[in-house]
Amino acid sequence: MTTTTAQSGLSPQPRPVRSALRAVAIAACVPYLSLKIAWIAGSRVGIPEDSSLLDHRVLMAVANSVTVLMDAAVVVLALLLTRPWGQRVRAWLLAVPIWAATGLLAPIMVGFPLQLAGVALGGTRMQEAGDEPFLHNWVFNVVYGGFILQGLALGALFVLYAKERWGHRLRGRVWDLPSRATGPFMRTTAVAGSLLALFPVTMHVLWAAGSTTALRADRVAQRTTDFYLLEGSRIAFVAVAVTGVLLLAFRPRPALPVRPPLTMAWVGASAMGAWGGWMLLASLMPESDGAEGPSALLVLTYSGEMVSGLLLTCAMASLLRRRGA
Repeated sequence: MTTTTAQSGLSPQPRPVRSALRAVAIAACVPYLSLKIAWIAGSRVGIPEDSSLLDHRVLMAVANSVTVLMDAAVVVLALLLTRPWGQRVRAWLLAVPIWAATGLLAPIMVGFPLQLAGVALGGTRMQEAGDEPFLHNWVFNVVYGGFILQGLALGALFVLYAKERWGHRLRGRVWDLPSRATGPFMRTTAVAGSLLALFPVTMHVLWAAGSTTALRADRVAQRTTDFYLLEGSRIAFVAVAVTGVLLLAFRPRPALPVRPPLTMAWVGASAMGAWGGWMLLASLMPESDGAEGPSALLVLTYSGEMVSGLLLTCAMASLLRRRGA
């Protein structure tokens, strides 16, 4: 006798679409993992002779090892989202890596096509500015192309998984949300995260408008078309996150379906939190001898972006948990 998903609590065997998406996600990891493993082994493929990446070999080996584990996690997620045992994984244990993957991949999925469009229209690329490019151009094309495929495949798999496991929490309209789900904690956290986001988004607006405040000298020299497009995308992610969370917290549009603002909140807040944290970590990495370190204002900008993203995520998580209860 065939057992339905609702009766068994397990996902059915992967259908052709899910199997294909899983294969795409895993195959898209190969270029990045191959390059990283080659660099750990001592290869210089894709790295110019005068690249700053060669200045701290031990540190870069450790960093490459960490990023290998991060990308290998995509393979685990692709399996988890398509195998029956994945339905038994605790929600928080799945939500954390999916949140991180969304936050790290979404800015690339938006930013890299914008960069290619900018170059096609006559703009300049960031690695073309300055005298010491740290990677050859083809590396960016291969790696970021793989990241985009990972994001598309994982995103589609997660949507199918979420509809199957938590579909009841995603249905209905904003006004149908129970009052306990949008209570004081959710609203306070949403307002706190939104207010804190004002500082980093102001800095991104200033940089997009041409200001060099808090930027290091090497970054100032790299203010090409890429730079301005990326700053614009960062502003957009903050706006999307804050809008989505506040629509859920205060319900100003009662007839609005829950899914659009929830999607906005998830993607925007994870991009702020995860990418802000990644940029903070990158800014604190040791520099070559004599190079200028990050200013306190730059560190505060990325810290504020990360913390505000986490607060907005907490507000959204509170809503989902209370609605499920």
